Amino acid sequence: MTEKSADTCIEFDDVVAGYKDFMILNNLSFQVPKGSITLLIGPNGAGKSTVLKTLFGLLKPRQGKVLLNGKDITGASQKALLADGIAFVPQGRNLFGQLSVYENLELGGITLGMKTTHERIPEVLEFFPRVKERMNSRASALSGGEQKQLEIGRALLLRPKVLLIDEPSIGLSPLVVLDVFRLLRKLADQGTTVLMVEQNVKSALKFSDNAIALESGRMVLYKSAAEILADPQMERLFLGGAHTTGSAAS
Repeated sequence: MTEKSADTCIEFDDVVAGYKDFMILNNLSFQVPKGSITLLIGPNGAGKSTVLKTLFGLLKPRQGKVLLNGKDITGASQKALLADGIAFVPQGRNLFGQLSVYENLELGGITLGMKTTHERIPEVLEFFPRVKERMNSRASALSGGEQKQLEIGRALLLRPKVLLIDEPSIGLSPLVVLDVFRLLRKLADQGTTVLMVEQNVKSALKFSDNAIALESGRMVLYKSAAEILADPQMERLFLGGAHTTGSAAS
């Protein structure tokens, strides 16, 4: 792994985390550069989603530190992490289906206050013209792609410095998935740091800057996305054989 630099946004330092006596992350250390899309890859159970949950304070590390721009945020509350500029879009659908699109956005900005939320909603909806057209529709009436866009929009209300997103392509058509990846790329190019877990690895790599491969809760590979796309061992790596490719350093 490269040495820590002033451009490091997220850092895991020797993190051990899990549930009860079952540890999922095992002495995990890595760094994520500012304004990049970093993709977490590896087999099921490798700890990818657990990284996001640990970073967002849903799971407290048993050991080690989590840092944001050099600040220790280990075990901080979600409220504190939101204030620090971290937003999380988890797997699945996390909307209030009986409420309208607009009402869901209002709830997303509850920590901002209504005045600020109402000022920012039009700005966020410019990213999602299809959702904007259905502002008064119930969230449950939106297509899967529109619902995912609404979830991302709700996170963007906070103008996050860091966006954590877990499996954004689940249940979406290939065209909508590309729209989501293009949006994430645009956000990163504008300075947002994106840490993503995605099952559609090859497509996600095309929009990412770096990838971290995990196996049994440890980092086994850290390379640029372009290097991994060009790696003849890529298929084996995604099936869990990353340790066979050699050094974990890049």
